[in-house]
Amino acid sequence: MDSILFPVLLTLKISFLSTFFVFFIGIFISYILAKVEFRGRNILEIIVTLPMVLPPTVLGYLLALQLGKNGIIGSLFYKLTGSGILFTWEAGVIASFIVSLPLMVKTTTAAISAVDKELEHVSYTLGNTKLGTALLITLPLSKKGIIAGMVLSFARSVGEFGATLMVAGNMPGKTNTMSLSIYQAFQTGQYDLANVLVITLILMSFLSIYVTGKMADKLNS
Repeated sequence: MDSILFPVLLTLKISFLSTFFVFFIGIFISYILAKVEFRGRNILEIIVTLPMVLPPTVLGYLLALQLGKNGIIGSLFYKLTGSGILFTWEAGVIASFIVSLPLMVKTTTAAISAVDKELEHVSYTLGNTKLGTALLITLPLSKKGIIAGMVLSFARSVGEFGATLMVAGNMPGKTNTMSLSIYQAFQTGQYDLANVLVITLILMSFLSIYVTGKMADKLNS
């Protein structure tokens, strides 16, 4: 039973944490891309989008370099905690965050860009600052895109495999997420376990998409 329960719980923990960070950082980046004109905007958009097109091995390798003790993130984590971050579940959170962030940014940027600029202009004439207008007008009117981006990012985190394998490893009882456990079960001929995990993963992904559709219908009604 633990061979099923642990991967499910770990996957949910990693996915929820990843989505939490994706929500705030994704909205911040999306607002900048949608509303702020600056030199290097296209470069930022390309950097955020790259994880969607890079092979998982390349992305995992680049992450491993940064999460090692000589990397920027790894060295900072080591100074704060006294231990490394590679081959831990925390590294899995970072990998899931990186691969799911583009979905949040793409969806939310489109939603923010679609907000009627006249409504924002009225808010400015009433004395609201840019921050106040963003919080009171722009983001609430973009909520459908934000919710869709969150759910899609969560679903992407649930199914993450390649980058997680390289930075978190596949250690039973420590870093074996559902996708990694399915791979391990297939490799070792444990097809019954693989079938249960596959069905569970499909149901979780299906539920995420179903929830997105229901939320969209409720917001449109």
